Amino acid sequence: MSALRASTSDDYGLRHARGNDAARAHFSRATRGLLAYRPDMLAAIDDALAEEPDLPAAHALRGLAMLMAARRETLDAAAICLRDAHAARAETADEIALTRALQAGLCAGMTAAADVLDARLLAQPQAALLVKLSTGLRFVGGDAAGMRATTAMVLPAWDALAPGYSHVLGCHAFGLEEAGCFAEAEAAGRAAVALDPDDPWAIHAVAHVLEMTNRPADGLAWTEGLRPHWQNGNPFGRHVAWHQALFRLEGNGAEAVLAMYDQEIRPDRSEDNRDLANAVSLLWRLRQMGVNVGDRWVELGEIAARRRDETHLVFATLHRLLALIAVGDRDSAQATMRALAASAQSGSAEQSWVAAAVGLPLARALLGLLDSGAPSSLPPMSLPLCRIAASMEPMGGSYAQRDVFLRSLIGACAARGDQAMLARLLNLRRQLKCDDAFVDLIRA
Repeated sequence: MSALRASTSDDYGLRHARGNDAARAHFSRATRGLLAYRPDMLAAIDDALAEEPDLPAAHALRGLAMLMAARRETLDAAAICLRDAHAARAETADEIALTRALQAGLCAGMTAAADVLDARLLAQPQAALLVKLSTGLRFVGGDAAGMRATTAMVLPAWDALAPGYSHVLGCHAFGLEEAGCFAEAEAAGRAAVALDPDDPWAIHAVAHVLEMTNRPADGLAWTEGLRPHWQNGNPFGRHVAWHQALFRLEGNGAEAVLAMYDQEIRPDRSEDNRDLANAVSLLWRLRQMGVNVGDRWVELGEIAARRRDETHLVFATLHRLLALIAVGDRDSAQATMRALAASAQSGSAEQSWVAAAVGLPLARALLGLLDSGAPSSLPPMSLPLCRIAASMEPMGGSYAQRDVFLRSLIGACAARGDQAMLARLLNLRRQLKCDDAFVDLIRA
């Protein structure tokens, strides 16, 4: 009998060649943890491996989670997970796909890993874990079109009653939102939350729609009404809180936003890329508004200085660069520039291409902000601002997250007094985002 025929599916339809009922139950809990961003996801993997050390999918899943975290230490951990996955001898097509995806991710990058998973989804479209991983990898890797393509490919094969369906629908909603299909995205996101409110990704997909269409009151009502579902120990909750803070800023609620920053967005000194991006981009918006944020930049600058040579994820590197600019650490900012240049020249993986095409031009533009008090001293741009602004999607993250960089370019252009370029940048921003309080600030 072949290993494939002898394999057994878990609660989400993923097939394992070995492992007892308890091991598969723990792996199902890990899958649920990934789908719903539960804080016990890694503990569930530990429990599965305690029951069956040779469970390749568990090693690979941990490795893919570490890969997407994209910090020096997590990538080292992902490499160890790949070694352990190989040692555990993947046998089923699902196990092989997960292991090969991890290997591709470590060798080539996030979208290469997603390509491996999508190839498996052609034959197994109802594998919720593979859909979530593929879309997550493409999100981090800057492939918004690929996110939409993956969910559009698999959704026709899904039964709405199948475990994980609501989460796949939530992923589809976010892909639609990033394409500017706001009505369809909002409908899909609300439908996903109606099926399972414990899905912070679907909650946040609708929040993105409300952000892009400048409906802050609706956004606050939506997120506040679902607060028990995204705040209760959920590691993604800080990002939903960030969305709430953006809605509050539209009403000039800087004092309330600073309280949220301290209590919900930055309650510790986490070095997770998502947490750091939330913190940096929110303080940067307050900086643009002229709000005194006290010494809150200091710890972010310290983290950025420690990681100034890291370019594993250009999106994170550029957020750290903003922190260095905010604290005036020119030496560390220049070191970050050199690291981006070295990455761009290495050509070893997709982030090297991102560093060359996006990271370096944008970093050069941002570094001029160190002299923002003297507009005439800003250095000339190696590329026109509009070309830099239009090239940012491959760095990953969402349009709402990348808006902090677009706002920075708009601010630099306004400081130069270049009204023609300012109009072009604002028109570019309007392709997906309605005018908001920031536009009023720039025009004032």
